[in-house]
Amino acid sequence: MSRPPISTRADYRWFTSMPTRWMDNDVYGHVNNVQYYSFIDTAVAEFLIANQVLDLASSTEVGLVVETQCRYFAPITFPDQITCGVRCGRLGSSSIRYELGLFRNEEAQASAEAHFIHVYVARAAQERAVPLPAKLRDAALRLLMPPA
Repeated sequence: MSRPPISTRADYRWFTSMPTRWMDNDVYGHVNNVQYYSFIDTAVAEFLIANQVLDLASSTEVGLVVETQCRYFAPITFPDQITCGVRCGRLGSSSIRYELGLFRNEEAQASAEAHFIHVYVARAAQERAVPLPAKLRDAALRLLMPPA
């Protein structure tokens, strides 16, 4: 079974940048794998806040993470700058699959690729899935990539 090609910046719709930190490096001299999950979590939160979908204090529906995965291709190390590309891989009735590419400095090819699935629930009960908020659906539609 062959792997899909490593994505490039052109494969994503929305971008945010963030620095690596000294503490992100591990004893092997590169950013530790657990930090990549922090980068993708931050990128999704920034997308939601930038599109006025998430209000940390008062949103009545919230997305709970039900699945994540990350594939690593090239090391990132402090003091690299990271650009995180975001696209929508799947838009369901109550869930959304974000697909993310982590790009080191100005590199065109991703150093890592990840996905992150949110299922939306009522914030108060957090028991059953609810339909995606209309504002999120509108924002997510802009992240959908055309079919290959």
